[in-house]
Amino acid sequence: MEALRGEHVESVHEVSIAVADADGRLRAHAGDPDRCTFARSSIKAMQALPLVEDGVVERFGITEEELALCCASHSGEPRHIQLAGSLLGRIAAGEEALACGPHWPMSPAAAQLLREAGEQPGRLHNNCSGKHAGMLALARFHGWPLAGYHQPEHPVQQRMLREVARWSRLDADDIRLGVDGCGVVTYAVPLFGLARGFAGLAAEARRGGMGAATVIQAMVRHPWVVGGSDRLCTELMKAAAGRIFVKVGAEGVYGAGVPGAELGVALKVHDGAGRAAEPALLATLQALGLLSADELGKLGRWLTPPVTNTRGEEVGNVRCRIELATTERS
Repeated sequence: MEALRGEHVESVHEVSIAVADADGRLRAHAGDPDRCTFARSSIKAMQALPLVEDGVVERFGITEEELALCCASHSGEPRHIQLAGSLLGRIAAGEEALACGPHWPMSPAAAQLLREAGEQPGRLHNNCSGKHAGMLALARFHGWPLAGYHQPEHPVQQRMLREVARWSRLDADDIRLGVDGCGVVTYAVPLFGLARGFAGLAAEARRGGMGAATVIQAMVRHPWVVGGSDRLCTELMKAAAGRIFVKVGAEGVYGAGVPGAELGVALKVHDGAGRAAEPALLATLQALGLLSADELGKLGRWLTPPVTNTRGEEVGNVRCRIELATTERS
């Protein structure tokens, strides 16, 4: 990836990409497909699966929109806040039960609304509040303590670890743990393993497997909930009309699953630059023939994002120079 100012390359972002199929084989790659990286928020769909598979959704009457919020890194817009509060209400828990800290909404418009009202953001505004509310629901369902649900030794996090290991086809003991930006456990896995996870979810969703099909359906039917206004996750899933589900992670991580093709994609921008992750994802899907010219046209502003100055003038752009090497190995 290259960032240009005028006609000159100012910065270069290295990217590693892995493309896997549902049989767990590496089908294509760029850079180092075995690069180990924290998956961050890209694996929220995996973390939401126990809500369906253990019976939490059915027990508490969790709606499809609320389930989509459990997979979201939302922008903190009013509807997001309503959904997070509704989900907590279903399990008789208050905002104070959330272990995620407050931060200003990612949506500039939503942040401005708060400022104009003279209010400070709360924990519901955290972009991960849906995931945390889902974890609390899992704890409530099983009768586990709500307190400390974000700690690695808590049964909720042990359940999440087993799910990540299952889909990435790794031994749980080989998965490194860290603390995510929202305070909960995050997992470091090879990109190839992350891609296998997305491919497995895609295949299971296509076959109608209860857990994966329900979670992925919630994401693609409610793409705005997963991201928000003017977000690539949302706009890509809308443009692809349900054929592709995608999820961003912090520090230049992105994942995608394609149920029809039963493929999974995982990428990491080595320096963590989000401005490179979005065009890298689109360029990868384009190289794999998974997005039409019309779909790419709708997403053009993310494929070659502009570089602007403080006057709002476009002074350059970010462009992709990604070449996928075809390969096949387990």
